[in-house]
Amino acid sequence: MRILALLISLLVLSGCMGADKGSNEPVIADYQGQWLVINYWAKWCKPCLKEIPELNEFDRMFDHVSVLGVNYDGATGEDLSQQISDFSIEFPVLSHDPAALLGTRRPNVLPTTLILNPQGELTATLIGPQTVLSLTLATEQVVAAE
Repeated sequence: MRILALLISLLVLSGCMGADKGSNEPVIADYQGQWLVINYWAKWCKPCLKEIPELNEFDRMFDHVSVLGVNYDGATGEDLSQQISDFSIEFPVLSHDPAALLGTRRPNVLPTTLILNPQGELTATLIGPQTVLSLTLATEQVVAAE
């Protein structure tokens, strides 16, 4: 319970520290109360690039789950926008690594995908490239376990 209260506080703070008003940069607080799939990717990671179409499709398929990307190299501004365009990323990409906010370590292996429940709790960490099927199975297993 204490962890949940801390996470909610951090989510509120992240909203305060998030994008400027009028900006369309996503912040995690915007997705409070939803299932989240947070995927770490990099332009040099071939498996990451291979899974992007799968993540795009998964994001389109499910209204109760939102996919967010994190550029592992910390690209921002025009560099990040160019990479999003080059790799046809259709889901929102966070401009800051949320690992500390989520109380987890930054991944050492790419691609890494985190699944958070609507309460903001980390329920699964998936290592390696994901598919629509693997993401669907992972999220169904988590929902079924609750």
